[in-house]
Amino acid sequence: TDNSTVKKKAIILLSGGLDSTTTLGIAANEGYDCYAITFRYGQRHETELACAKQIAAHFGVRDHVIVNIDLRAFGGSALTSDLEVPKNRTAMSDGIPITYVPARNTIFLSFALAMAESLGIRDIFIGVNAIDYSGYPDCRPEYIAAFQTMGNLATKAGVEGDPFAIHTPLIDLQKADIIKRGLELGIDYAMTCTCYDPDLEGRACGQCDACSLRLEGFAQNGIKDPAVYRSVSHSP
Repeated sequence: TDNSTVKKKAIILLSGGLDSTTTLGIAANEGYDCYAITFRYGQRHETELACAKQIAAHFGVRDHVIVNIDLRAFGGSALTSDLEVPKNRTAMSDGIPITYVPARNTIFLSFALAMAESLGIRDIFIGVNAIDYSGYPDCRPEYIAAFQTMGNLATKAGVEGDPFAIHTPLIDLQKADIIKRGLELGIDYAMTCTCYDPDLEGRACGQCDACSLRLEGFAQNGIKDPAVYRSVSHSP
């Protein structure tokens, strides 16, 4: 085959949420042949995984790998233990919240790096965001740059001069801009689950930090969020 017609391949970290789905849409739009990796890491919302499967199928990803790892073994976060998820917080800048999962993106990116190297893929996309990000340290540009450096020091591919690149197309966008970009790409956000504390039917709580940022993002675009909420404490 003529090399110029071979599509570049990329691995997308897909959680089933709004940001990772938008990231997948951007990678697909940029012409990448997309592979997706999703983690069942002991999070309280199995809904995310159902969404991720539906989204991967919708985008026709080449392969969708679901990796089981148990971060509940350590706890330390409201997402991987029985700690309460904070609700109705007005200020998102009060330090790093209890929904931060210790070293989560480092663990996830390490798995993505291993998958990429074994498949001969050099591009990894992750939907981290440093603006509306609740203060997570592993969503900052300097962290991503450091991980990319580390990944290229740690792998045969990197050492042999075929380096990995970690792409963060959403890193400096506001939530409203992320949604606007996704809508331009024709993404149906009804497929996505953003909530930190959905009920058994997968309905969002409407009150956690993730729901608040999402609802505000849709409101700023002047459209109704298509997600199903069990109770929204503020008008759309």
